[in-house]
Amino acid sequence: MSPLQELIAEVPQQGRVRWIGVRPQSRSPMLELEAVEARLEAGLTGDHARPGVRNARQVTLIQWEHLAVISSLMGRAHDHPVRPEDLRRNLVISDINLFSLKGRRFRIGQATFETTGWCQPCARLESNLGIGTFQAVRGHGGITARVLQSGIIRLDDTVSVEPLADSGYAPFNVR
Repeated sequence: MSPLQELIAEVPQQGRVRWIGVRPQSRSPMLELEAVEARLEAGLTGDHARPGVRNARQVTLIQWEHLAVISSLMGRAHDHPVRPEDLRRNLVISDINLFSLKGRRFRIGQATFETTGWCQPCARLESNLGIGTFQAVRGHGGITARVLQSGIIRLDDTVSVEPLADSGYAPFNVR
């Protein structure tokens, strides 16, 4: 392994679940939860995500620290900061760079996931939160994942990365 590959392979940080939410229907408001079940190939219980191994967006995750960045880029840092439910992601994670999960398997609480891609902003965010939202979220929208092992996820649960040798998962392409 090259020195760069070694740096990429090592993820010493552990994350923490700061917020959990599901959408019972596609355009419905997020429901904030204290715990949720991640189901193999189906996503989170109560979320509208289409079940199936082909669904690469079973679960969406965003970086807690990026909420402040997005708020600042939208000019809302002090008066009306962006809240987790505004961005419509399922899990908000702090203390670990979600991009370090690229091409990796990771554990949250009792469940195991694999990263499937970047979670890009959609036009609906712009219509819900106002002009400039799309550009503010670009590069800060988080990641998408699929459930590999079912389990319960609770607020404050740990997010930990499995070693690359154990993951058996090839990194996704970045466009």
